[in-house]
Amino acid sequence: MNSQSSGPRKGRDVTGRTHWGPETDQVYDTAGFGSPARLGDRPAVVVVDLTRGFTQPDHPTGCDLTDVVARTETLCTTARSTNIPVIYTVIAYTAAEADGSSIAWLDKAPGMRAMRHGSEASAIDPRLTVTEADEVIVKKGASAFFGTHLAALLTSLGRDTVIVCGATTSGCVRATAVDAVQHGFGVMVVSDCVGDRAEGPHQANLFDINAKYGDVVELDAALKYLQSADVAANG
Repeated sequence: MNSQSSGPRKGRDVTGRTHWGPETDQVYDTAGFGSPARLGDRPAVVVVDLTRGFTQPDHPTGCDLTDVVARTETLCTTARSTNIPVIYTVIAYTAAEADGSSIAWLDKAPGMRAMRHGSEASAIDPRLTVTEADEVIVKKGASAFFGTHLAALLTSLGRDTVIVCGATTSGCVRATAVDAVQHGFGVMVVSDCVGDRAEGPHQANLFDINAKYGDVVELDAALKYLQSADVAANG
């Protein structure tokens, strides 16, 4: 099955925002961007970094992602009901990594040094259910694929499509979407299930992901895709 009907078409802003305007849409349309992604019938849900350090505003690196967490829980519950794998990622550094200079990203984003193994900041938000069947991948970079076994895991599970949710839209979500399509997977990003510290970067990156890397859809469309007969049969 190719579930292109669940994704956006050229010029469509599935986030409900139209502030980019017709001129921008025309430029991207002329350039040949924004066609539907190649979605299959064997998806997996990848929940990117919905840890306390990102989802709770009392952490310097965080913001209030209460709604994102709640909608992601709905998405994951629906996925499990049709035997679709749910994979979580967390960023976690050893003390040596966090305090040292071996990871160049931490020079650019020193606030991330708080993401240490065993810390509250690196703990998956407790409002999310993590079952024994779910995989939890520890990563050191932005993309869920970089330096991890995610691509091999998806291949071993026979997955052909990655449904991305999590935080942040402009950082780890975007990097994961880009790497997913570069690894040959169809990509769906659920706009209701991703969040960022500021609205501008959030919207800009949803626009760009939808134009170049995957289909950005709302939660209802993602749920319908997960519950479709072909996907359910191949879960």
